Amino acid sequence: MINHLTASPPTRERWCIALSGGRIAPSLFDAVVTESKARAVSWEKTEFFFADERWVPRDNDESNYGVARRHLFDPLQINPGSVHPIYIGRSPEFDAAQAQADLLRRTPVNAEGDPILDLVILGMGEDGHIASLFPNAPEDIGRSRAVYLPVRAPKPPPERITLTYSVLAVALHVLVVVSGPGKEPALRDSLSTRHSTPLGRLIALRKHTVLLTDFRFEAKT
Repeated sequence: MINHLTASPPTRERWCIALSGGRIAPSLFDAVVTESKARAVSWEKTEFFFADERWVPRDNDESNYGVARRHLFDPLQINPGSVHPIYIGRSPEFDAAQAQADLLRRTPVNAEGDPILDLVILGMGEDGHIASLFPNAPEDIGRSRAVYLPVRAPKPPPERITLTYSVLAVALHVLVVVSGPGKEPALRDSLSTRHSTPLGRLIALRKHTVLLTDFRFEAKT
């Protein structure tokens, strides 16, 4: 994450980064804080968004924003004005529309109107899901040209809001962190030619995706 920030110029005067949650997020954010402080990295020109969010209050233990605040934003003293939570509390549809408008105001867009994020940090679940894009979701979710969509997850909490494949596909950099028991089969499937998982679908849509994993195997594609 920090190497991407220091190696490439942003698309505008400010970096636009989207974060995810999941079990790996606290450890990942803690590591970023440690390295950031060691290297004296400045975050003044960075805007933080979210790749997905559980539709729960921001102080709820399930909130992706809450995890990022405790493990990243507060330790690095990130300006609250540079952080863009998704959850407002009106309804998933309203909050998704507001998050979409917020992101479109702050990022450049391509010819199709998709916002171009500089960096997206994703995890992967045991079923190969990324953000809140799950296997066997209705096909209209996979084809959606929206920026953010309210979706129903097959695991609690069920109400969520997620970036769509179309936005993830055009981000300048995507880093997927895959770690933890039970995830190797889905990772293998994602790297196969079947592209049968949400991660596999994203990899097929992109020219370059960085995977950071502690599994040791050679992917056969």
